[in-house]
Amino acid sequence: MVMIRPRKKIVQSDWNAYLKQRGQQAQDSAIQRFFQASMPSGDTPIDQVPMVALDMETTGLDERRHAIVSIGIVPFDMNRIQLAKRRYWVIKPPRPLAEESIAFHHITHSEIAHAPDLNEVLNDLLDALAGRLVVVHFRHIERPFLDAAVKARRGESVLFPMIDTMSLEARLHRQSLWARFRRWLGRPPVSIRLNASRQRYGLPAYQGHHALVDALATAELLQAQIAHHYQPETPLRDIWT
Repeated sequence: MVMIRPRKKIVQSDWNAYLKQRGQQAQDSAIQRFFQASMPSGDTPIDQVPMVALDMETTGLDERRHAIVSIGIVPFDMNRIQLAKRRYWVIKPPRPLAEESIAFHHITHSEIAHAPDLNEVLNDLLDALAGRLVVVHFRHIERPFLDAAVKARRGESVLFPMIDTMSLEARLHRQSLWARFRRWLGRPPVSIRLNASRQRYGLPAYQGHHALVDALATAELLQAQIAHHYQPETPLRDIWT
């Protein structure tokens, strides 16, 4: 078993103080409920943390020009995945879909023709996330896209702590001494994409770029990462970001 050393505290590491402040300051009722929900503290052992895997399909990679087209969430913890509580939404973007976007996520014009705007499902989404730690694979999509979309509709930010399974893989395969030695030898970097990461743990291959399937894949990946590289009593602060 390869154990990952805890990283130094990041900026804004006191997430609980931040969440409490947002709960007091939020004006929108759904956003207020989300921030006032009890979030595990940084010293909570990872095996006691309720979580929810989140994945989004978007029309591109820039939250300033592109939009969310689907959202999938799967609640879970270190012992089980609660598929019965999964949720999936197709979202109508503010601009027409580009053909290259359709080719990537396979959501078509007809599927979004009568789909709701994000604002119509946002209360349900925030209520489903409330009180759980959100887990994603590559936070630089889910975090800025959701924040930008909510700001555009409700005028308030929804930044919150996440566990990023891609970041955990990067600690092993991009930032370790062995990874640096491989780069020095001129070897190509190890892939830390979702399916490649799952393969390293013997997890089955799923069809990618479907928000609900990728959310399930992310939940399973975190369970495998914790089992291989951490201990059940590892505090949350060593993993979230």
